[in-house]
Amino acid sequence: MVTHRGRWTLRDRAEGIMRALPITVAPGTAALTVRLDYPRAAGVLDLGCVGPAGFRGWSGGARDGFTIAADRATPGYLPGELEPGEWQVLLRLHRVPPEGLDFEVTATTSSTPPTAPPAPDAPPRPERPPRPAVPDVDGRRWIAGDLHAHTVHSDGVQTIDELAALAVSRGLDFLAVTDHNTVSHHPWLPGAARRYGITLVPGQEVTTDRGHANVFGPVGWIDFRRPADEWLGMAERAGGLLSINHPLGGDCAWRQPVTTRTRLVEVWHSGWWDRTWGAPLAWAQAWRPNVVPVGGSDFHRPDADALPGAPTTWVLVDGDPADEAAVREALAAGRTAVSAGPDAPLLLRLGDELLAVDADGALLAYPDGRHRVVRGDRCLLPAADGLHVLESHRMEVIALCS
Repeated sequence: MVTHRGRWTLRDRAEGIMRALPITVAPGTAALTVRLDYPRAAGVLDLGCVGPAGFRGWSGGARDGFTIAADRATPGYLPGELEPGEWQVLLRLHRVPPEGLDFEVTATTSSTPPTAPPAPDAPPRPERPPRPAVPDVDGRRWIAGDLHAHTVHSDGVQTIDELAALAVSRGLDFLAVTDHNTVSHHPWLPGAARRYGITLVPGQEVTTDRGHANVFGPVGWIDFRRPADEWLGMAERAGGLLSINHPLGGDCAWRQPVTTRTRLVEVWHSGWWDRTWGAPLAWAQAWRPNVVPVGGSDFHRPDADALPGAPTTWVLVDGDPADEAAVREALAAGRTAVSAGPDAPLLLRLGDELLAVDADGALLAYPDGRHRVVRGDRCLLPAADGLHVLESHRMEVIALCS
């Protein structure tokens, strides 16, 4: 057993928010268990782990410990053989009070594999509720989804199966599972997708104290400790995409310096409580003129957060909609729209025209500031280049389309 204890101060945080505590793992070790103790009412310490061969897991402030073994690990951590040598327990000094924060990290190793806990029961596959019909475009199909959701692999409370079943019951065709700073959930997504008939996009929310970004695709772990410009490079070299999350989201607002501004931005986040507040649109338009808007519920738990699909991101896919790569290709091409929900009023691009669905009496705001009135439940209007906004007479945002 190895124990590290001490007190983190504000000076420690100012000098380096990420700290690594060494642990030696001997040959033949079957399991490593780490416990973190500190007064949680006083501050926040985030927890993670790297081994000699690289990343082994992250749970942020959601857990006070983890176990890693060859064939299983605490959600958020990667199972696999424990390489002998020096491991590091990662602590991020997220919130430290002026008087400091006492902590204790205890690491124990075992030559005996841990006993597997009983697997939770999988929920039944629900029926997907009907939605208003929307037309195909040149052989491509509009599908509805959500690009921001969490499970027990970070700070969510639902298993992947439970989340997939909930998303189907909400009428979604796809869902990006974006647990914080980990990819431990990725191997479980294909099986859950088949069981529940939904496309699950492997994602990760790259999470820091100066902003969050979603990376979409089976790209491997993105090292959140590196500068934000490197996140984009790591994602794109592996065929993935990066989107800025909730750029005006309170203490999670985007404040990372970057030299390349991504096209994808989570313009519509569930935290946009009053959609007469134009700041998210103003930020997106200032970010870059050809911004591609997406939406995310940021779902963590029932009865506390917005449900999956609130808001809903629509993508125009070319090919098999059950292939998560088709969703990513549509995002990369900028074929997106965002609505308040899967059955809410909708604005879709159909080539050189826009289709407003169930939006009679709304106003279509063009990128240059012009407005047109929507007449009828299915109204075709000419399209321009840029971000189009469907809004009420009070200038409340109803739907978006790129």
